[in-house]
Amino acid sequence: KIQNWNKNESFLMDSNKQSNSHEEGYDKVTWTTDVETHPPWLRFHLGISRWELYNRKDPNLAQLTHYLATQHILGSVQKKGGTQLKLLISFPNYGQALLKPMKQTRHAETDVNLFYFSDFERHNAEIAAFHLDRLLGFNRIPPVVGRLINVTTEIKEITTDRRLSKTFFTSPAGNVCFYGQCEYYCSVEHPVCGQPHMLEVSLATMLPDLTIAPRRSWRSPWRRSYSRTKLAQWEKDPAYCDTVKQTPPYNQGTRLVDLIDMAVLDFLMSNMDRHHYETFEQFGNNTFLLHLDNGRAFGRHSQDEPSILAPLQQCCRIRRSTFLRLRLLSLPDFRLSDIMRESLTQDPLSRVAPLLSEPHLSALDRRLAKVLQVVQTCQEKHDDVIYNDIEGHDQGPRSAVTA
Repeated sequence: KIQNWNKNESFLMDSNKQSNSHEEGYDKVTWTTDVETHPPWLRFHLGISRWELYNRKDPNLAQLTHYLATQHILGSVQKKGGTQLKLLISFPNYGQALLKPMKQTRHAETDVNLFYFSDFERHNAEIAAFHLDRLLGFNRIPPVVGRLINVTTEIKEITTDRRLSKTFFTSPAGNVCFYGQCEYYCSVEHPVCGQPHMLEVSLATMLPDLTIAPRRSWRSPWRRSYSRTKLAQWEKDPAYCDTVKQTPPYNQGTRLVDLIDMAVLDFLMSNMDRHHYETFEQFGNNTFLLHLDNGRAFGRHSQDEPSILAPLQQCCRIRRSTFLRLRLLSLPDFRLSDIMRESLTQDPLSRVAPLLSEPHLSALDRRLAKVLQVVQTCQEKHDDVIYNDIEGHDQGPRSAVTA
C-alpha cells in the first residue's frame, strides 16, 4: 500500500472525529487501524498501487460501486474547473463522488458539424469507459456507477452552493431543471432536467485529496491543437514519434507504452478529447497513467477516428499484455461487444435502458479489428513492436512502494 497515505490514515480518522461533533448529518466515525472498519472509499484509496488503481479481484470493488449507487446523498455543490457542468456529491461517511448528469439520450450521435472540443459530455460514456478500461485489464479509471437521483431533494433542497441554486427553474413541461455555471452549455437554453424530478447521472469515485496524494498533470505529446484551423505537429510529421522517444519521460521505462495503452482505449471508445493525463507524484515516472475524464467518449458509432491511434501507428510499440488481451477479445467466444454488454448489465442504470446501444457495441468490435491490423502492419515493418511487460511485473510486488 502507499506508505504516505497509510501515515495519513490516522490523521483522516482524527480530523473526521473532531469534525463529527459539529458537522450535522455525518455518521459517527468508528474507524480503527483495522481495514475492515474502513468505509469502501477509504479502502479504495489505501489500495492504490504503483501499477493500478485497484486489483480486479479486490472484493471491495463491488462494495464500492454498491455504496456509490445506494448511499444517502448529504450534500451537492458544483465542482470548480472543467468546461461543462459537474457536481461534487458528499455522503454521510465522508466519502465523495463526482456527478455528471444526463445531457442527451443513449441513441443520440454527436453532430458531425461539431468539433471534438465542443461535444457534450455524456454520463453513460463515463460509466462505459470504466467498464471498458477494466475489461482491457488496465484498471486505471476510478470506479463509476450510474444512479437515478431526485433533482429536487438530492440537489436543489440540500445544496449550499448559491451559484448553483440560482439556476434552478421549472420548465414549461413541469420538469425541475438547472444549468449551473461553466464554460460550455451552462445556460437556460441547455438545462439539465429531471423527469419531472428523477435524473440519470454517473457517479465517479473521488481520488485521494491532493494534499494527501499529489498528482502531476502531463501534457500529452499527441495533444490536438484545439483549433478550428491549425494542426498539431504530430498530424504533420509522420516521424514525430522519433522525437518523442528521445524526450523524457518517454525515453525510458514504460511511459511510452502506457500512453499507447491510453490511445487504444480512446480509439475503441472514440474519445478525441485527451489533452493531458495525470500520475501520482509519489511513484515518480515509473507508474501507470490515470485515464480520467471520459465524458466525450462514445459520441459517434457510425464512423471511426483513425487519428486517435497515431501513437501506435507512429511508434509501433505495444505491451505484450495489452496485445494478448486484444487478441483474446477478438475471438468469437470472448468477443469484446458481448463481454462489454454483459459487464454493463451490472450497473443499476441498465434496468432503465442499455447503457450503450447495439451500434456502439458493434463499433467496439470493428475498432478492435483495426487496432490489431495496425499492430500487424507494424510487425511487417519492425522487429521490436511487442514490449514484453509480463515478466517484469512478475518480479516484484505490485502493491508496495519502497520509501
